Amino acid sequence: MAEPALPAELIAVRHGQSTANVLFDRARATGTPAVLPPGADPLAPLTALGREQAAGLGRWLARTVPDAVVVSPYVRARQTWEAMADAAGRLGCRPPLPPPVLDERLRDREMGVFEGHDANAIRARDPGEALCRERAGEWTYRPPGGESLPDVADRVRALLRDPAAVPPGRRVLLVAHDAVVVALRHVLGGETPARPWPVPNASVSRWVADGGPGLRRVEFGVRPAG
Repeated sequence: MAEPALPAELIAVRHGQSTANVLFDRARATGTPAVLPPGADPLAPLTALGREQAAGLGRWLARTVPDAVVVSPYVRARQTWEAMADAAGRLGCRPPLPPPVLDERLRDREMGVFEGHDANAIRARDPGEALCRERAGEWTYRPPGGESLPDVADRVRALLRDPAAVPPGRRVLLVAHDAVVVALRHVLGGETPARPWPVPNASVSRWVADGGPGLRRVEFGVRPAG
């Protein structure tokens, strides 16, 4: 079976800082466990800083108007797109921005029984499972009932093969999560890291067609200058 045609340019934006990011960063700094309430992860909103970060992408977006926009259904990703689009609209970007499409395949990595747990909380709740995670490595570890990063890559690959979501030959913008951006780098470049590459909040990663069978990475995890 022939590989599907790819977009001319694929751009992935990680959401701005969320309330969950703040909680987990504080826990990492203090060495204390952090756990979100059940079901809270998809609903975690942007912080005030996260909204500023997303709005700061508006000038970049006005210069880089996509033909299609696909967004994770999680609140932090939707709010990121809304702030970006509002800021770009205020600048009078042309052509007008396309309407976003929400797609479950761009959701964040599912952590199963450890949903909403940071590493310290997993270690406190289940030391044996924490040891399994350490031995497997973050790339291949699959929490009970959850996903490994290769699992995330599988659904990202399915999205890229769906021309209704990612139209061939066009500029496509994805607004999602660090796990999705890492999975894209693996799917498009065949790279498998010992541990996931860092993807800052409100950063841009970009791949372009260069006449070959795939897409070439031209930047990764970059925060555009205003």
